[in-house]
Amino acid sequence: MGLTSTKVLVLAVVAAVVLFLATVLLWPRLARGGWRSVVGRVGLLLVTQVTLFAAVGLAANRSFLFYGSWADLFGQEQDMGVVVDHGSGSKDLRVVGKQAVDVPGGGRPEVGGQIQKVVVAGERSKIVSPAYVYLPPEYFRKEYAGRTFPASVVLTGYPGTAENLIKGLKYPRTAYEQAKQGRMQPMVLVMLRPTVAPPRDTECVDVPGGPQTETFFAEDLPKAVSEAYRVGTEPRNWGFMGNSTGAYCALKIALHRPDRFAAGAGFSAYYRAAEDVTTGDLFRGDDRLRKRSDLLWSLDHLPQGRSSFLVTTSLKGEDNLKGTREFVRKVRSPAEVSSITLESGGHNFNTWNREIPPGLVWMGGKLSAG
Repeated sequence: MGLTSTKVLVLAVVAAVVLFLATVLLWPRLARGGWRSVVGRVGLLLVTQVTLFAAVGLAANRSFLFYGSWADLFGQEQDMGVVVDHGSGSKDLRVVGKQAVDVPGGGRPEVGGQIQKVVVAGERSKIVSPAYVYLPPEYFRKEYAGRTFPASVVLTGYPGTAENLIKGLKYPRTAYEQAKQGRMQPMVLVMLRPTVAPPRDTECVDVPGGPQTETFFAEDLPKAVSEAYRVGTEPRNWGFMGNSTGAYCALKIALHRPDRFAAGAGFSAYYRAAEDVTTGDLFRGDDRLRKRSDLLWSLDHLPQGRSSFLVTTSLKGEDNLKGTREFVRKVRSPAEVSSITLESGGHNFNTWNREIPPGLVWMGGKLSAG
């Protein structure tokens, strides 16, 4: 049974309730003197509390998907161990698995689309990372056989997993529904986490002497995907979106690389790179690189290309309201900016699930097929 499965949560809740009742019923008997009674009381209280905390933790994880599996919880994620065979197909991308989309008729790719698990090997960055590629139903239909599709990179936050984008934030299902309802054009989604050098949070920076994360996302990833799938290679064919750390990365790379991405959408973004124990020394004393990682500084001091940006915040619950307003104010022509401001919403999956549907529609409107 998986970490996020309903059965595991129900078992934990039932165990907590049973142990609580057992504590109430057995307490008079254990109230006697003697070391056995003392050990019994301590043991029963300890087991009950551990079970209760486990139930609460499982419920919270099911809601927010901090961890996608037992292996992820215990730091035993094995995705990075997949061997990349460069002998056939795209030399930089290998498909290692396929799964249906959670929609009606999802078992048939031409009806529900398909999610392919891949491993991308960065030609320039030398970074190797797992990812998921959502292909819309149209990708498999004969009438679209000669057509190329727009694509968007989608990043989760740190230290989230790519599975969060499928299970918790429901990007493939939402893209399917919005396209089926005629609100957006069919679009390929390339979904992964920003942690391409785990466990380090590189903030999508080309770290001097370290992981070249921006190069991986801005250069290697679009190249590998375009070689393996019917996706365009022009900036107008590519967007970048994400939440939290992924939102910061999306806005930064779209801002700095208008030659690669036409649009960037950041859900609950912050606007300068974090520097803490999870990031280590990102800039190695390079003040110019540190300033460049500050998006508000970049808007003031660097040329702005023909990029479109979408930023989100809320009047209550988010701490990025001031920074988001500054970002909007500093964007100038030829760049464009749009925003979503909720009345209330915290830094969580519930908030992002209210922003992703209109965000995908917005992104689809900024990109071109072919």
